[in-house]
Amino acid sequence: MTNEILKERLIDRFGEELSEWDDQYGMLCFRAPADKNIEVMRFLYDDETLRFRFLTDLTGVHYPDRTNEELCVVYHLHNLIDNVRLRFKVYAPVAAPDVPTATTVFSGANWMERETYDFFGINFVGHPELKRILNVDEMDYFPMRKEYQMEDPTRRDKDDEMFGR
Repeated sequence: MTNEILKERLIDRFGEELSEWDDQYGMLCFRAPADKNIEVMRFLYDDETLRFRFLTDLTGVHYPDRTNEELCVVYHLHNLIDNVRLRFKVYAPVAAPDVPTATTVFSGANWMERETYDFFGINFVGHPELKRILNVDEMDYFPMRKEYQMEDPTRRDKDDEMFGR
């Protein structure tokens, strides 16, 4: 199976709903609407030609400068039979970070979605137990969002003069 065949099958099924097609390092990448993520995953899983039946990874990204699509969920799927991988993304606004849960297609998405919720605050609607998994329950912010400086700018121990430069 080639990326061209995969792209053609997806366009035949979803048409203009999928966009931002790219072929990065031989891996087909595209964008889907957030409310269609399960439909796209189900198609990729069920189609006897495509057979993407393994969710390799699911993570989040924060793009603070993208108005109304600040949060992104990135899915990596793998067809183990033909050894083909693909990546697709869905975007959600930070004001309403709701994305349908992938646990209805891949049970392995459970902890990945919990981790993504824990660090980015993306609400996976329909998740069986969406709660923090690595951070303390009392935490009232999402540490992987780009809302905070990485270091204290007043620290002097990291100035060049401390390292003989």
